[in-house]
Amino acid sequence: MPTDLEQIQTIKSQTLAVIAQITANPKPSYSVNGQSVSWAQYLAELKKTVAWCDQQLGRDQPFEIRSRGFS
Repeated sequence: MPTDLEQIQTIKSQTLAVIAQITANPKPSYSVNGQSVSWAQYLAELKKTVAWCDQQLGRDQPFEIRSRGFS
């Protein structure tokens, strides 16, 4: 069973593949029988998913905080 980290990496990879696919062949937004499809909104949601993945993956990275005191 994959770890949470591996699953998040997979989600990010799959989402980036979808972004590459829809930007390579852009489609117009449309409405049919009262149902709307907004490709721009879909792309924005995919980008949010990638940002969320980056945030989750960044939590496991080591970090350093530098501070300086003044008197």
